Amino acid sequence: MPIRRFGGHRSLVSRSQPLKLSYGSEKMNASKSGYRVFSANSTAACTELAKKITERLGVELGKSLVYQEPNRETRVDVKESVRGQDIFIIQTIPKDVNTAIMELLVMAYALKTSCAKNIIGVIPYFPYSKQCKMRKRGSIVCKLLASMLAKAGLTHIITMDLHQKEIQGFFSFPVDNLRASPFLIQYIREEVADYRNAVIVAKSPSAAKRAQSYAERLRLGLAVMHGEAHHSELDMADGRQSPPFSPPPNRTRTTSGHTGLELPCNRHLTAFPGIELPIMMAKEKPPITVVGDVGGRIAIIVDDIIDDMEDFVAAADILKERGAYKIYIMATHGLLSGDAPRLIEESAIDEVVVTNTVPHAVQKLQCPKIKTVDVSMILAEAIRRTHNGESMAYLFRNIAVDD
Repeated sequence: MPIRRFGGHRSLVSRSQPLKLSYGSEKMNASKSGYRVFSANSTAACTELAKKITERLGVELGKSLVYQEPNRETRVDVKESVRGQDIFIIQTIPKDVNTAIMELLVMAYALKTSCAKNIIGVIPYFPYSKQCKMRKRGSIVCKLLASMLAKAGLTHIITMDLHQKEIQGFFSFPVDNLRASPFLIQYIREEVADYRNAVIVAKSPSAAKRAQSYAERLRLGLAVMHGEAHHSELDMADGRQSPPFSPPPNRTRTTSGHTGLELPCNRHLTAFPGIELPIMMAKEKPPITVVGDVGGRIAIIVDDIIDDMEDFVAAADILKERGAYKIYIMATHGLLSGDAPRLIEESAIDEVVVTNTVPHAVQKLQCPKIKTVDVSMILAEAIRRTHNGESMAYLFRNIAVDD
């Protein structure tokens, strides 16, 4: 067998001239660090949080184009290579929730098909988080959204203050549920005058654990509001009952045995065959009452989401009647839907403090009582630790389980 020999070849680069590598601007090139940060929002107002996070990280925001076609279809064009890198998608949720979700899904799938190593969604406010329980013949939409995100290619999610912590079980990949309470507590200590004379208020018994966590760390008293002026969605009957079975008028029923799925029972004592269940009394709640002393104090209502302001305004009126001379409302996510700015301005509420997980610049212009707390610091640190494989325990120090 003949032996093949490979001849030598000359290098196209002269050895006397050393190679020079250019890294562009002074900011760290994200490809050099092994990760990139993108924003999937098509509106400029929703990219403010992403810009603050990248400034803290010292990286540039990834180059991409997200827009809506004339027929309202979402189109995403990634303008740089992402092969083999960790990609973080920062997606804030504006009023148009469904468009924001579609932008996130399309961008995640575009990055997946571009051979990104890991795709981590940074979603400070997770949409549809209130629809995490079965109501009548509805559906658990939050579980559906979790499945869609996994199918699109996401491998990890960083979020903040989920409406229910059990939502993490809907996902087939890791979820880091950060907390905004340290920032809100710091605001109380620094911005609320005479906060030592304050009392933490839970708007409902279900929010008592969260309020207790705030009260213990601030070493303040606790008050709980009970009862409602009207029935809320939480009190709606979870009934999937159908109308009782009634036989056709011309059909004669036999007394021997039973047909179909009917269970045997005494047909002479009940009008309808089947299992006899005890009669359930309708739930009735008394008018709003306050358990705890708020007279002559500052009342601070804490919650996770502020959407419809009517319940908060009603609670503020009750606290004012009980003697509270200042009323603050603290929450992580300020959706502030509908006429929320007008209701806040005309109410007894002194300040509404929310974080910047949801853009609300327009609402702040309409109502000067709305204040914002920046949480980009903890989101940036979570991104850095996730990429470097460091523990996230530092971000949860002094955080209670019920917080």
